[in-house]
Amino acid sequence: MPVEALSPVPKADVPLSARDFKSDQEVRWCPGCGDYAILAAVQGFMPELGLARENIVFVSGIGCSSRFPYYMNTYGMHSIHGRAPAIATGLATSRRDLSVWVVTGDGDALSIGGNHLIHALRRNVDLKILLFNNRIYGLTKGQYSPTSEVGKITKSTPMGSLDAPFNPVSLAIGAEASFVARTVDSDRAHLTEVLRQAAAHPGTALVEIYQNCNIFNDGAFDAVRDRQRAEEAVIRLEHGRPIRFGAERAQGVVRDPRTGDLRVVTVTPDNESQVLVHDAHGTNPTAAFALSRLADPDTLHRTPIGVFRSVARPVYDARMSEQLETAVERHGKGDLAALLAGSDTWTVESP
Repeated sequence: MPVEALSPVPKADVPLSARDFKSDQEVRWCPGCGDYAILAAVQGFMPELGLARENIVFVSGIGCSSRFPYYMNTYGMHSIHGRAPAIATGLATSRRDLSVWVVTGDGDALSIGGNHLIHALRRNVDLKILLFNNRIYGLTKGQYSPTSEVGKITKSTPMGSLDAPFNPVSLAIGAEASFVARTVDSDRAHLTEVLRQAAAHPGTALVEIYQNCNIFNDGAFDAVRDRQRAEEAVIRLEHGRPIRFGAERAQGVVRDPRTGDLRVVTVTPDNESQVLVHDAHGTNPTAAFALSRLADPDTLHRTPIGVFRSVARPVYDARMSEQLETAVERHGKGDLAALLAGSDTWTVESP
């Protein structure tokens, strides 16, 4: 039996609905916040998993997005700043009968939590990480964040930010994440489909969600949220299909034969065969990384959304369970008390 098949999460005894996943807590975000749309999408999607609510856990850090566990009628933990991936890792590795989800923001995940995030990704723990990216610190009232664009004027950068922003998708691919995707809060159908693929993926799945903060960074993602503008600005990635976009799919992504870089061209009969076909399952992350760098970081023109990468890798918690079972078979169950009082102890005598 494959290691990944051990200790599956139990299924629910009865079918559930979106209403079953709504807690009795008053949802308290600013009116118009993109978090409402994400919450509704997640609550609407959860019944598809077919899992009992007591076998689902949402873990969050600190930030506006981190209120999420209060509003889900599942188990949950509102943990500490940046440490959600670490806490979720401990939970997922010790309780493989749980479906563990992490909800975090661009500040929580990429600033104080950056180290925890990249190690969860490289280990490939069986976690689903939803990274709400609004390119601002909302909870603390409008300071620039690790994803804010250069020159961003905020309360903490009155003359403009000097920091080059992180690209969460690029970061995740560079950390050897086995599943990386991007979606938008206002596109319910696309968001749900990405969640569906992330949930089905064995191992760590990171989903960056562009989320509008209408109080402190309103309009940051208008280029990809407005339907008319999005037609020319958004590149929808679909595995096995040519990467084309724009009115009548007239634009396409090709690889420059001289530099190897990706570039956008107007598709003609002469160059149509050169348009890249998206391969989300390619073991080499080069193409996925190049796609993640395609968008202009300031205008978001030509922003790819969808699943960039989805590859099979050994799952950390499954491998750890296998090691523990092997150790018990070979040596029997351990004795913690004997270990603590074992031969590697000593007495310090006062003079």
